[in-house]
Amino acid sequence: MTQRENKLGTMPVGRLLMTMAIPMMISFFIQALYNIVDSMFVARISENSLTAVSLAFPMQSIMGAIGVGTGVGLSASLPKTIAQKKYDHAEALTNTGIFLCLCYIVFFAVLGITFTGPFYRFQTDVPEIIEAGTTYLSIVWIVCAGAFFGTYFEKMLTSTGNATMAMISQASGAVFNIIFDPLLIFGIGPFPKMGIAGAAIATVLGQILAAGIALWFNHNRNEWVSLSLQKIFHPSGKAAKEIYTVGIPSMITMGLTSMSSFFVNQIFLQYSTTATAVYGVWMKLQNFCYMPSFGMNNGMVPILSYNRGTKRYDRVWKTIRYGLSIILSLMLVLTVILEFSPAWILKMFSASDSMMAIGMTALRFALISLVFGGTCIILTSSMQALGHPQYTLIVNVLRGFILPVSFFFLLSIAFHGLSNLWIAIPAADIAACIISVYLFFRMKKDLEKEQLN
Repeated sequence: MTQRENKLGTMPVGRLLMTMAIPMMISFFIQALYNIVDSMFVARISENSLTAVSLAFPMQSIMGAIGVGTGVGLSASLPKTIAQKKYDHAEALTNTGIFLCLCYIVFFAVLGITFTGPFYRFQTDVPEIIEAGTTYLSIVWIVCAGAFFGTYFEKMLTSTGNATMAMISQASGAVFNIIFDPLLIFGIGPFPKMGIAGAAIATVLGQILAAGIALWFNHNRNEWVSLSLQKIFHPSGKAAKEIYTVGIPSMITMGLTSMSSFFVNQIFLQYSTTATAVYGVWMKLQNFCYMPSFGMNNGMVPILSYNRGTKRYDRVWKTIRYGLSIILSLMLVLTVILEFSPAWILKMFSASDSMMAIGMTALRFALISLVFGGTCIILTSSMQALGHPQYTLIVNVLRGFILPVSFFFLLSIAFHGLSNLWIAIPAADIAACIISVYLFFRMKKDLEKEQLN
């Protein structure tokens, strides 16, 4: 590894943040666009197929939670290690993370073979939903190598300042996905008509492509990491502990969000499967709207970690101020635009009259949450990168599970009507935002004391 200082500690903060965040925003935007386009094509098969994919979303998210959590753990640890010039430990971190991903791949392949059928039969007795969902989720889980390695190698690139390379790899996989979705679902040209299985196959092939490109970039262009087949199969316990210290709160956060979606779906299923399909649309739309926040988050974390490692707190606070200001502005603009567009959004998903009636009310309530949710994402990622993962965990457990499930449950008892349930979405994010602001200022006070010492 080179002995020169990484640009994370030298480039002016505003330019550095844009250099790191904009490529990631573009990458996440394309990823989120794929998720929406995928659901649009699946909706053209049937509303039951869209419901099947919506019910699969929590289980896909659990897989994503583990992969992203491991990557976040690396992103928070690797820049600080490089800043302190502990290059042997940096090598141990990167290779240990690859070993952990191999373990995840085996575990989810087994789940894909054994668990998907019972999972769907537990939730519904509609044969079309059970058959379509089992097919879709089985493929996504069994062929999950691209999902785990794609996320991990992308985080390896961003955590060393190579955000553009990460964008290229992730965007390549997503574009492949968008192109091959309709070809494999509907059997266009020489491709066979595969229905919902085609959507799943396009997904896993896109993930494998993204992982392959990211691996090539890390092996050939990333001067800050060293990949060793021998060290992958001799993982470091110390490195694994360091990755999981920061990564487990992220895993719990995303995992609880998945469980929240599962329980909320059970509440909606008491009213209709159409309500579940609408909630699935909102989850995809929400994910799309938060892409700027996730991109900014991914750009900020390496900068914060590196500059905390060199004790340059002026760069730390400036990075957070810039990031939060940009995201608040973007979320406000998105909210205003989308509040005037719920009918147009629902039509993209081939909404029936029933789905349109439910969805108009749902989206207008849910969109109120974007500004508050975006604030939570920036503040919690900052607390995680700056050595306070316990604060991040508190906010994310509340926001990802306890608050939304509680609000949905209480409103379902209080009103016995579907339209009022959607108030739970903004209510949960407003409460979580208030708590995250309080904990952020507690962390800031702790770090100011650390700086004086």
